[in-house]
Amino acid sequence: MRVVDLTTGPVGGVATTVLADFGAHVFKVEPPGGDRFRGLPSSALWLRGKRSAVLDLEDEAERHILRGAIAAADVLVCGGPPSRSVRRGLDAAALAATNPSLVHCSITPWGARGPQSEVPGYEPLVAARSGRFETFGRQIRGDAPGFAALPVASHLAAMGAVQGIAAALLERSRTGLGQRVETSLLQAMLPFDLVDLLLAQLVDGGVIPPVDPAFGDMPTLNYHPVLCADGRWIQCGNLLEHLFLAFLDSLDLLGEMLAEERFQASPVEWDADTVEAARDRILLRVRERSADEWMAVFRENGNVAAEPYLDPAEATRHPDLIANGAIVEVADPDRGAVRTIGPIATLDGTPGRAGARVPTVGEHDRAFREGPWPVRAPAPARGRPGPRGRPLDGIRVVDFSTIIAGPLGTTMLADLGARVIKVEAVAGDPYRQLLPLGLLAVKTNAGKESIALDAKSERGRAIVHELLASADVVVHNFREGVDERLGIDEASCRALAPDVVFAAVRGYGASGPDALRPATHPVVGAAMSGAGFQAGEALSRPADSLEDIRESARQLMRANEANPDPNTAVVLAAAVTLALVARERTGRGQRIDVSMLVANAWANADGFTAYPGRPPRPRLDAELMGLAPGHRLYRSRDGWVCLAIGSEAEWLRLAAAAPCPELEAPVSRTAERLAALFAERTTAEWEERLWAARVGCVRADGPGVGRTFASDPQILANDFVVETRHARFGEIKRWGPLVTVGGVAERYGAGALCGDATDTLLRELGRTPDEIAELRAAGVVGSEEA
Repeated sequence: MRVVDLTTGPVGGVATTVLADFGAHVFKVEPPGGDRFRGLPSSALWLRGKRSAVLDLEDEAERHILRGAIAAADVLVCGGPPSRSVRRGLDAAALAATNPSLVHCSITPWGARGPQSEVPGYEPLVAARSGRFETFGRQIRGDAPGFAALPVASHLAAMGAVQGIAAALLERSRTGLGQRVETSLLQAMLPFDLVDLLLAQLVDGGVIPPVDPAFGDMPTLNYHPVLCADGRWIQCGNLLEHLFLAFLDSLDLLGEMLAEERFQASPVEWDADTVEAARDRILLRVRERSADEWMAVFRENGNVAAEPYLDPAEATRHPDLIANGAIVEVADPDRGAVRTIGPIATLDGTPGRAGARVPTVGEHDRAFREGPWPVRAPAPARGRPGPRGRPLDGIRVVDFSTIIAGPLGTTMLADLGARVIKVEAVAGDPYRQLLPLGLLAVKTNAGKESIALDAKSERGRAIVHELLASADVVVHNFREGVDERLGIDEASCRALAPDVVFAAVRGYGASGPDALRPATHPVVGAAMSGAGFQAGEALSRPADSLEDIRESARQLMRANEANPDPNTAVVLAAAVTLALVARERTGRGQRIDVSMLVANAWANADGFTAYPGRPPRPRLDAELMGLAPGHRLYRSRDGWVCLAIGSEAEWLRLAAAAPCPELEAPVSRTAERLAALFAERTTAEWEERLWAARVGCVRADGPGVGRTFASDPQILANDFVVETRHARFGEIKRWGPLVTVGGVAERYGAGALCGDATDTLLRELGRTPDEIAELRAAGVVGSEEA
């Protein structure tokens, strides 16, 4: 597979690294002097295993050389504002005549259309404008937004590009034609909103009363950070009741608490005073031992979801990453040996292998310029193109996963056109119960059909096996052994569908010391995705009293939001689409193992590289304003703006447009000077002035995530939210696709209710109405009321 990468920086770089890890021949085309982001520590990851050529794409003769390479390529990946590719004649329409089989992937900051399509698009700007900074403003209880330090949207945009490219290659194998793949950083913000878009509409429509956007101030007891005797913090993630009870048992608290009447009810029924009494007991008990001692206790129990907060250097030595072969060493010409993360997932039939070294700038110029690149004959068409925007049309996914990471990943497959059948218990996925009306489950079940059945019963298992017989993909996130007990393990599935792609999503991976332990998003956030980085000073603040501990715990949990689940979901969908391409080429299915630890190490790639002499990672200041004067929040005359500057040229353009000539001198570029400058004008004035000068500056205190997604002109101009009809809530706007292939699809499904397709699917399997009624009466199948 031949890939030409024209992007700069980590977003496109990570996408093509994934392709290179799985065998693609990737040529990175760099500008004279090289990619200006090579200085980022993560560049060892997103440059590895590639070839480097230097071309000046402002020169027509150089572009002619490039077009010769593109004529023979399978995939072209472009980045930056959409006008750049058009101006250079490198947009999808211009190249279709040259290479009709080309998969053209465009990764833009804001989308291809709309009033902000040409605005500089560093991740902090997109995060600020989309409302994400307001979420972190609650972290220190101030009246300001909070800077989001982790570039998680870059991770999702990169993995979305992989999904789209792989799905387009699958479509090409049927039609012989290339496809236009589009994603953006702004689209990549959508998966992190699990419910706010829906809530905003239901509140505005009077369907539900106003909801506290913080869902309470203190952490739930299930998801509580706890401070140990040695000053280290452990993050708990015991979402389900049996895990929380196991946690209390490990602390030797369960027996003494059950001796008191107020604790004898289910924890979900405890009143506020009881919750606070339990919180204090937990926090005081954990202070009695060190973090290592408690982790030994939790591991021995086996049913406690907990991990200590780690910095990235510690995380690269996590025993489960080591045991699963997820840590690799890359030779970097500037840094020497770099420890970083291996391939995104384990595919046992077509395993990935990380490139061993980083190319020097222009190392492969001669090979690229002289060629000749052999031009491939167009792939023979074996069928008609599928419906617009649905390259996975005809792919059948049977999804047994629950909560967020697995279900959100299969929703991404549904958005690409797959038919996703969710198999859940008659009582439903537990995630449906966490908010009234099943609000949280609307997103994670979008575009699916649900069948609710008792998979432990003989007749229920027979139905499951009939569904599996026609499956292309099976997904589950059970702990080891549960799939075998339910008869949906790989061997059972492959006996029914020999070429099936079988994907297991687990917290710690398929092997290693913690493989059988539970994991939920907060524990992975603490261990791998940099929650401590986002927390700022909360992790190291002295805790002299119980109140101090409670406040630090509150801030840590606000910093450790739900991003590890979307970070994992997007890797699942990318790995599945890669495996489907491999199946198309080899005729064989394979097993995929997705680890939340590995997926979130990729999301934290800038921190997840270790080498001798690495400079300290920049830290958020105490007020959560930013990481540096050029990447920071500033108060304007009437609100807040986010500034993001990544080059000397942008500093000079800011100095000219402000105007503030003293900013031409680096010594004057202080947060104090910039704060005084931005206070002089309104947010709208700064946006107008600096957008015209091609300087990144956007509003950071909008109407909130939900209302921004529902009404922002940039969102609407690009169809990043789509209209659909939900069985319970009627006409609603739902989150659009992370990536499109061939354009936006004509329709996207709403969130499936539990068992909404039970009867339909049973009829497809040949059951008569009387048989279906008897199965319902016996409790073998069921469904919830709208």
